[in-house]
Amino acid sequence: MAEIDGQSERHTNESTLKPQRIKITRASDDGDKKVLQKRVKDVEICVPIVYGTIAFWLGRKASETQSHRWTVYVRGATNEDIGAVIKRAVFQLHPSFENPVRVVESPPFELSECGWGEFEIAISLFFHNDVCEKQLDLYHHLKLYAENESGPQSTKKPVVMETYNEIVFPDPCDSFYARIQKHPAVIVPRLPVMLNLPTDLNENKGDTKDNPLSQWFINFSEADELLKLAAARQQVQAHIIKLRRQLSIIDGLPLQSWKPGSD
Repeated sequence: MAEIDGQSERHTNESTLKPQRIKITRASDDGDKKVLQKRVKDVEICVPIVYGTIAFWLGRKASETQSHRWTVYVRGATNEDIGAVIKRAVFQLHPSFENPVRVVESPPFELSECGWGEFEIAISLFFHNDVCEKQLDLYHHLKLYAENESGPQSTKKPVVMETYNEIVFPDPCDSFYARIQKHPAVIVPRLPVMLNLPTDLNENKGDTKDNPLSQWFINFSEADELLKLAAARQQVQAHIIKLRRQLSIIDGLPLQSWKPGSD
């Protein structure tokens, strides 16, 4: 089962540093599984993922039943291949589609379709055997029309809707830990000095930054977010200074200098 601590969705032109963390818990192992799967205690592996949709208006090619071409996907937060953790993804489309249950067995975990209506897409993620026995169910609303833009639609600028999450695996199997120690899509904590695990020499980083849609992906880099917060803080401080000056003039008080951060 999955425990969800807090909620946060991030869409185009939105920014937050409080991601939704999904902790994958597991039922108590029986005796046989304890022997087969040794676990690294008091360690959590974090896998940042992004799932969402990109929708393009078809313009002159649009018809009453096919106005947009869209793609739904699950990707690494900075476009890395997450196939080392996720084994397959199942997308549940609207029943009006032919074969509405679509299974994608390998990365990139995405599919494209044409249609005219918006609906909720259920996404089920299945992990490799040494990662987790449970599936993770996510839900995403397909967005075809931008709400905050006026004027005619554009065939060149798509409507992007994405959500950032962090999947947390506590007490991972030692084989899983060893296999993804240097994988760029996974955040792996340092182990105690005395604890050594085998290293998987057959590394496959599977970088997918050449995805043709990557130019439209939202950058969820923490460094970029910190820069945005710093810029926003400067704007707020400048606005506060302006308001204080206006209040001083209105109240007939002498204008006093005020520095950001002062009481």
